[in-house]
Amino acid sequence: MNDTQDKNLNTIAEELVEEQKPEDVTSDDNPNAKWYIVHTASGHESRISQALKQRIESEHLEHKILDVLVPTQDKIEIRGGKKETVKEKIFPGYILVKMILDDNTWLSVRTTPGVTSFVGIGNKPTPIPEHEVKTIIKFMSQGAAPTFKDVFLPDDTVKIVDGPFSEFIGKVDSVDKERGKVKILVSIFGRETPVELDFLQVTKL
Repeated sequence: MNDTQDKNLNTIAEELVEEQKPEDVTSDDNPNAKWYIVHTASGHESRISQALKQRIESEHLEHKILDVLVPTQDKIEIRGGKKETVKEKIFPGYILVKMILDDNTWLSVRTTPGVTSFVGIGNKPTPIPEHEVKTIIKFMSQGAAPTFKDVFLPDDTVKIVDGPFSEFIGKVDSVDKERGKVKILVSIFGRETPVELDFLQVTKL
């Protein structure tokens, strides 16, 4: 894990919601507990998080490893021609762990199946600021209206499957994920004409 990737994580966290003042963040009951970023196998964050929680319980480390968080946000995905709300990882390949770092807690987390490393300098895990994690938790709890996952990209070739232009082939001109709309350029009478459609009305070729 390099410095650039660490900075990217911090940048994403800061952009999730409006900036918070440090004095607005409540202090934790245990000042020795810090949040750490843990690198995991991508796509298995929830399973690894659950395995770690079970390990914490079996090793009676609840007083030292206080929380395990998989940051997610709601996204709309099209499956089988229907819209479904799914949980999308904000930081794919990472989980957040609040813990008192010592040899036992480090070993418990690091040797959990699926965990590959701590984010830090060299072999030393580096804690992240409490207010950044509070920002992420606030974002998750606000329940903002979900947006669509990346379904289409500009210049994608698509087929219109519903509406008056059904069976037309066109290219994606622009995508509005907030509204679930896509603008398609279709050839009508020899001229490219923009047509705005719902995501469900087109399919990628």
